[in-house]
Amino acid sequence: MINQRNIAVSIILTIVTCGIYGIYWLIVLNDETNIAANDPNATSGGIVFLLTLVTCGIYGIYWCYKMGQQLDKAAQIRGQVPSNKGTILLVLAIFGLSIISYALIQDELNKYANNNGQPQQP
Repeated sequence: MINQRNIAVSIILTIVTCGIYGIYWLIVLNDETNIAANDPNATSGGIVFLLTLVTCGIYGIYWCYKMGQQLDKAAQIRGQVPSNKGTILLVLAIFGLSIISYALIQDELNKYANNNGQPQQP
């Protein structure tokens, strides 16, 4: 199940808790993106955190790119045109703006959370 989260509150909680909420957010973003992309065999959120920790953040940069690909896959499943989100998420992560990548991923997942995984109608 994909849960809708307030992006501003998530960012504030990440800052106030010195990144601890950001770890939780990373894990649930990963798991919910895998649900949206209908990819149950993808890497779990816990493994993503562990690999990011072990590689001193390098895997986190790669993860942002992979989440963009997963979001594009989720869009294709729903009959939308993929927008190559992986590139922008990768660039943001390279420049140390991963929290913005998280916000963009969450924004996309919020669209799917409202209608049981289907995008909102305009």
